Amino acid sequence: MKKPSVHIAITTLANREDAEKLATTLLERKLAACVNIVGPIHSIYHWQGAIERAEEFLLIIKTSSAHLQPLEEAIRELHPYDTPEFVALEAAATSEAYAAWLLSSLVR
Repeated sequence: MKKPSVHIAITTLANREDAEKLATTLLERKLAACVNIVGPIHSIYHWQGAIERAEEFLLIIKTSSAHLQPLEEAIRELHPYDTPEFVALEAAATSEAYAAWLLSSLVR
């Protein structure tokens, strides 16, 4: 069996309160080892045929490959947007100590 790898997932929310709530729930469910909330940020994006602008808060979610699917499912379940952003990237390099801490934080 392949050892789980470290991944970084991102999503955005409209306000700090929703960002804090989602981050806390992901940590409580052990789907994330750490969540950084950045913002407000200014987002410009296509939505329903128009270019939209919004102030949002970016969540940087540290997780493992084994937790990506349940993390995405939780975001779809809990997120207030019709189409929540979910983008995940595998970490190209991670210190051994950090990876060990992260993976041990996700054990249920």
